[in-house]
Amino acid sequence: MNNRAFTKQKKGNTDAKIKAVRPWFYAVAAAIPILFFVLLETALHIFNYGSDYKQWVNVTADKLMLNPELCRRYFYTTASVPYSNQNTFDTNKKPNSFRVFILGESSAAGYPYTPNGDFGRYIKKRLEACYPTAVIEVVNLGITAVNSYTIRDIMPGVLEQKPDLILIYTGHNEYYGALGVGSMESVGKSPFIVNTALYLNRFRTFQLARNIIKSVMSIISGSSSVKGHGGTLMSRMAQDKQIQLNSDVYKAGLHQFESNMTDVLKMAKEAGVKVILSTVAFNLKGQPPFIPAKAEGYMRADKVFELANKSLKEKDIHKADSLFRLAKDLDALKFRAPESLNKITIKLAHEFNYPLIEADKEFSLNSPDSIVGNNLMVDHLHPTLAGYKLLGKLFYNKMEETNCLPKQAKTNISEEAADSIANKFWFSKLDSIVAEYRIIILKNDWPFSEPKSAEYVLKLFNPQNQIDTIAIKIIENNLSWEAGHRQAATYYFNHQQYDLFKYEIEVLVDQYPFITEYYTDGSENLIRAKQYDLAYGLLEKSYKNNPTPFNTKWLGAINLFENRIEPAIKYLEESSLLDNNDAQVFFNLAGAYSIKKEYKKAYAAVNRCVQIDPGFHQAQGLRQQLSAAIQ
Repeated sequence: MNNRAFTKQKKGNTDAKIKAVRPWFYAVAAAIPILFFVLLETALHIFNYGSDYKQWVNVTADKLMLNPELCRRYFYTTASVPYSNQNTFDTNKKPNSFRVFILGESSAAGYPYTPNGDFGRYIKKRLEACYPTAVIEVVNLGITAVNSYTIRDIMPGVLEQKPDLILIYTGHNEYYGALGVGSMESVGKSPFIVNTALYLNRFRTFQLARNIIKSVMSIISGSSSVKGHGGTLMSRMAQDKQIQLNSDVYKAGLHQFESNMTDVLKMAKEAGVKVILSTVAFNLKGQPPFIPAKAEGYMRADKVFELANKSLKEKDIHKADSLFRLAKDLDALKFRAPESLNKITIKLAHEFNYPLIEADKEFSLNSPDSIVGNNLMVDHLHPTLAGYKLLGKLFYNKMEETNCLPKQAKTNISEEAADSIANKFWFSKLDSIVAEYRIIILKNDWPFSEPKSAEYVLKLFNPQNQIDTIAIKIIENNLSWEAGHRQAATYYFNHQQYDLFKYEIEVLVDQYPFITEYYTDGSENLIRAKQYDLAYGLLEKSYKNNPTPFNTKWLGAINLFENRIEPAIKYLEESSLLDNNDAQVFFNLAGAYSIKKEYKKAYAAVNRCVQIDPGFHQAQGLRQQLSAAIQ
């Protein structure tokens, strides 16, 4: 072999080796950045950097609720993020459970009557009245200042919990809600980009990069974050941005809504889950335009509003309604959903063949002159408590109409009786004052008026008593809703207002039925105060939730005292099985058997009582009497 041939062969061998090594080289080169991010993500987890954005958290071993920190996915510059009404549901769904999720914003959550004044309360109570053998779970996931981005983001997690039905009431926050096209929290107008960012935001590495960029931008711009301003969250989110009818930003908001809600309904269809959609209602004749700018081709919004009022006075209702709606749409501040957005909801309901409620029209039908005003709205878009009950009834009627109801047999109860039960919310004086104060704060801030100082607003509250003071603490976030109601209950008990004490406990039980201390502490206090009739209702609820030696003992004792012997024996027997060492239970059981002349059973019970407590003199006397009776 000559030198040229040898060199050629050697070069060929080298090229072959390079070709063999090259794929490995590319693989290693590609793996290095991936490995870097994996290690960085792991390190950030180890050092607990960033936030855990998991959707559900355990409140007890067998109960879940929406993570209160979830909204950090959507609010990047806000210190204190909003959260849902903290409704809970079983970790493992029971076979006889009927599970409903409600999706939406503050008007779905029941503002200003949160957490116990939302329309889901009506639905839950109506279902419980009609289907007593079913486990009814109505979980309201409505959150203040969010929009369709949040609904789309949490939808997969909602479907994982196997809902039987999803109710959607959304649309008002599409422009200024978190990540909306006109929001302070916006990251762009493209739904694809925003939803991709939401997905990546679950990774700590992305959170790190986002926080670095935010810090740099803050230094460059010299601006403070949203958290530095007072007022309501929505006023801080929107600031003074103007969005004209038919402008590019206006159209981007509609596109954002349609894109996200299409994805939401596709997910539901693929999972085979029933959905009921609703248009959103708004205050038409009671709310003038916030920013009456002139859109191209139209009169100024305030002039249209004046014409609407003129038509209303002339009793031209159809024309007045059309003009009020146009004035709303011409309002440059898009705090109320435009008509086009409601039309998208209607279109999507038909497209996906899902039931639809036209809440705006139904609210009109229940209003003077068939135009919604302050009769059903506390402000520009949030219903009154009566309005929320109406909304609940509309959803329930649609559930009934479309057979979206539990599989269990319906009890024999009239529609009027069921409606009456459903309308009785556990909503106390404290809740009413908190709602009233929330509206005072709202209407003394932009855009309703020039922002007022905290001192000025505090004077408007004008607290007259301890309940007013507690309400202020709740409003100022110095006291939780739950702690506030406990303080109110203590106040009423100390002032011997036992019926109001019991009502506050019932409010807490209705919101957090899994917290046994409310039942036991409430009934113990009432028993100590010898308010047995008031205690009985709490004991019954406690028993239904979880039979215990305490609730069965006192249910038996109160029934015995009231000479209701059969239920007395039922509860006392159950109590004796739960706790075989309570002398009083066996003594009461002996008394109940004696009244029925079941002397042998009575003797066995009193004998056990004396065994437990030989110094129980009344029991010793009863044992002698029973011994004689048996002989």
